[in-house]
Amino acid sequence: MTLLQAVFLGFIQGLTEFLPVSSSGHLAIAQHYLPGFSQPGVLFDVMLHVGTMVAVLIYFRRELVLLAVSPFRRTEEAALYRRLLLLLILASVPTAVIGLLFKDFFEGLFDNIPLVSLMLLVTGTLLFVSERFRRAGRTEGALRVSDALVVGTVQGMAIVPGISRSGSTIAALLLKGVEGETAARFSFLLALPAVFGAALLSLRHLTDVATAQVPVYLGGAATAFITGLLSIHFLMAVIRRKRLFYFALYCWGVGGLFFFLSL
Repeated sequence: MTLLQAVFLGFIQGLTEFLPVSSSGHLAIAQHYLPGFSQPGVLFDVMLHVGTMVAVLIYFRRELVLLAVSPFRRTEEAALYRRLLLLLILASVPTAVIGLLFKDFFEGLFDNIPLVSLMLLVTGTLLFVSERFRRAGRTEGALRVSDALVVGTVQGMAIVPGISRSGSTIAALLLKGVEGETAARFSFLLALPAVFGAALLSLRHLTDVATAQVPVYLGGAATAFITGLLSIHFLMAVIRRKRLFYFALYCWGVGGLFFFLSL
């Protein structure tokens, strides 16, 4: 893999990780058509995800600090964040179970471009339905255990390439009556332990990476970080304006195009 390819893929990852259009689907399609691309396992993909998660750490640094100190403070705000922390932990359980049980199976689907394309069509449908039928919004203080369990399960299933993690989790919360910005924040915060876990599982592939490829991997991750930081800001504005329908159209268009091309 060349540095140019790594930067290109990092740009795609950063742009599509937070926009609800499936970064895994876009990476699978791009890698399929890039001449000579290869990686040990999905280590490079995980490195790109780590880059975008650093963007989450920076963008939501205030929320993360409040979550970290909430067990040690006895204020009304700390009580809210303690409950949010417990819900994030609870939501991470079904994600971890699904990821550990089916990781190898789902990784094997990345080369199945027709399936990836169909899953993009599914993502588009989820976005359309959630925008069309979203209900009056509940904020962080009104999040429920059922919200956490549902969104954690949905995130676990989003390991299927073509299913947008952010799109499907935000859509699930919108359909359960959670306010848009709250749904987006919970979705992004919930991604942190999932990506951290995936990174740990991929460490076994580090020895398979040639020394000369290390700067290439880091270049891709850095590009994903910079692009991701910008796309988080953009998506939060989109959520406020209730414009997910346009992303549904995009997913339908890309999914339909590459399904046709793969036949």
